[in-house]
Amino acid sequence: MFIDKLRLSKLIFWLVFIPFFINTTIFAFQQPEVKPLSGDWLGVLEISGTKLRILLKITAKADKTLSATFDSIDQGAKDLPIDTITYQDGTLKFEAKPFGISFEGKVKEGVEIVGEFKQGQAKLPLVFKPQEKPIVINRPQHPIKPYPYDEQEVSYENKNDDIKLAGTLTLPKGKAPFPAVVLITGSGPQDRNEEIFDHKPFLVIADYLTRQGIAVLRVDDRGVGGTSKGAITATSENYAQDVLAGVEFLKTRKEINSKQIGLIGHSEGGIIAPMVATKSSDIAFIVLLAGTGLPGDEILKLQGALIAKASGASEKLINVSNEIQTISYRIIREEKDINIAKAKLIEENKKFYAKFSKEEKQALGLPDLTDEQIAKSSDILLSSWFRYFLTYDPRPTLKGVKVPVLAVNGEKDLQVPCKENLTEIEKALKEGANKDFQIKSFPNLNHLFQTCQTGSPQEYGQIEETFSPDVLKEMGNWILARVTINK
Repeated sequence: MFIDKLRLSKLIFWLVFIPFFINTTIFAFQQPEVKPLSGDWLGVLEISGTKLRILLKITAKADKTLSATFDSIDQGAKDLPIDTITYQDGTLKFEAKPFGISFEGKVKEGVEIVGEFKQGQAKLPLVFKPQEKPIVINRPQHPIKPYPYDEQEVSYENKNDDIKLAGTLTLPKGKAPFPAVVLITGSGPQDRNEEIFDHKPFLVIADYLTRQGIAVLRVDDRGVGGTSKGAITATSENYAQDVLAGVEFLKTRKEINSKQIGLIGHSEGGIIAPMVATKSSDIAFIVLLAGTGLPGDEILKLQGALIAKASGASEKLINVSNEIQTISYRIIREEKDINIAKAKLIEENKKFYAKFSKEEKQALGLPDLTDEQIAKSSDILLSSWFRYFLTYDPRPTLKGVKVPVLAVNGEKDLQVPCKENLTEIEKALKEGANKDFQIKSFPNLNHLFQTCQTGSPQEYGQIEETFSPDVLKEMGNWILARVTINK
């Protein structure tokens, strides 16, 4: 998913968000009478109408030191490091430097900690209260074993890139051979279930389709689970080779009808599926879940503006953000030499931010970026994957797809905007004379195909629904109309 791994969500600007960091040492400082603070404390941040639950986990040691970690519950991030935490004269302070987060609050009789949360330019009131019971994340659509079908751990190779791929193959009960699909994740490293915010959409999809008589192969991305990492220069084209290897693997299985193998791609997977369909004659159909019809740079500009607006950003800030994106993307497109491109990106970004005084930055909500931060951002923008995505236009490939296509999206998708992308997908398929395609939008669904209020990524973890039953049914019926189920 463009949060991406989401993935593109890594490129969402101007939001108060918490990245995923693990295995970081926690430092502690001497302080008095800390035992009453030991335990879990729950606080709720309210950001532009969205509530984010923060679980502060404090440990008091025998030497009167404190250490702590925290969970961002609704963002699916656990055991994030707190670098320093102190308690003195009734005041608790902590700092999580990797995220630019700090907190200072008064401890009131051990029943609450009342204070202020800071991240970047944002300052928000935050009250922590003791949390004695474990917090249960409800995901009612996740299937519970035993399943009414067979589940097998499998592995195979992409010999072109020397990648070992590991995944799960689910096989229906009944008479083989079965039609099959390969699930393709969105951008960034994701596991075979495309897990995000404790949701497992690919598990839900695989369970639904297998119960309908369709075998499903879902696979860990490179560097995740049992799949090897491969080169850091990999792009969507390399990931397409991984999918082709999955198709070849299915063709070796006697339980699979090799003439009825399809692809289901979500987000970036919706870019990759058409690539594979034009490279292999073994693909019987493809399903694009929030697939793209526009070049990457256009999607990112639309995405940034829509998410910023949903998060309460001003029109002026959105315009300023768009301006620096335009400058940066032009450099990436035009300058092929990475070293020269990096130097230009740093120079232009410094020049751009220098136009604003400190007061103007605070008023707009612009980050006060250091030279080091600008340099690191430039490295991300110049990665092989990002440069490829930014400049890739999916329309010529879509014109070459001749197999049946189902393209669906949610009308509140802010990451791959529905109308703009479905319109271009439909246009490309028509121009390519594809004889069997269906384009459908669903109201009130977001990028993850959850029923939502605004479509903002800040809602993803708070929604209990993992994947819309209406889309599952639409997708299942469409596939069943094009394959053979043996009775």
